[in-house]
Amino acid sequence: MPGKHIPVLLDEVLQHLQPKAGAHYIDCTVGGGGHAKRILEATAPGGRLLAIDLDSEALKISRERLRRFGNRATFVQGSFANLKQIYDEQFSLHKVYGILLDLGISSIELEGEDRGFSFRVNAALDMRFDSRQELTAATVVNTWPFEKIEKVIREYGQEPLAHEITKNILNARQTHPIIKTKTLVEAILPAFRNKLKTKKEVPWIGGTHPATRTFQALRIAVNGELDSLERVLPQAVDLLVPGGMLCVLTFHSLEDRIVKRFFRELSRDCICPPELPVCRCGHRARVRLVTRRGVAPTREEMERNPRSRSAHLRTVQKL
Repeated sequence: MPGKHIPVLLDEVLQHLQPKAGAHYIDCTVGGGGHAKRILEATAPGGRLLAIDLDSEALKISRERLRRFGNRATFVQGSFANLKQIYDEQFSLHKVYGILLDLGISSIELEGEDRGFSFRVNAALDMRFDSRQELTAATVVNTWPFEKIEKVIREYGQEPLAHEITKNILNARQTHPIIKTKTLVEAILPAFRNKLKTKKEVPWIGGTHPATRTFQALRIAVNGELDSLERVLPQAVDLLVPGGMLCVLTFHSLEDRIVKRFFRELSRDCICPPELPVCRCGHRARVRLVTRRGVAPTREEMERNPRSRSAHLRTVQKL
């Protein structure tokens, strides 16, 4: 069973989302239901919530946690990349006053013994949020060519040793398929031992396990996370009523860069290249930046919940 679910930046999300009694909201990544619970409490008695998640196990847990709210919560297993379609099919009678995207991986996934998201548990190398899809992390490391694996680790993991790690993965898979997280970690570690000229079994880098970036990269690739994020942002803005809030919680720089760029572009009247003396694009701002810089967790929250340490909250209000 996963450990206690601790929602990240909970008070800050509620402060920015501003849930009101009787208003309706969407949680695109309901996870364990921590944020959703507070939203439903704040919107009582008539406010409704559309709760979406790709992970069937997360939905099962959040259904149970939010059971006391009855039909005020509508649960859907699906990708937030298809937000408009899900809304049209499940929630179209309700005006949406706020949308939350929490892009963090939950304790449900991290601690699942058969999911393979964490290198701390020797599990099957799966990493799928949606068990219905075919592509797994094992498929990536055992069948993809060198160039494709290296690109994933370098770009999605921002891993300087991507080339060396990929060589080790291909050498290891020639001996036996890499189907467990422990086997993958064993292929990653020698690259760091050689680089740092150490014999330590696990040469930690500034408090970070050497496999962290590679595991992150594979998870992003398996689930198409960045593509889904780019697809959902314009849909979310379209669905909001004027004055509605869009809150996005990111957990690494690639996600944050996508959100920051999208929000800034949508908050400007003109997006023409700076060398043009007169505006020709006709673009008009659609949102107001509520946070010009991402809101980070306090030191107290990071000590209480170490998984929050890389979180950034960005919020816009639809004009």
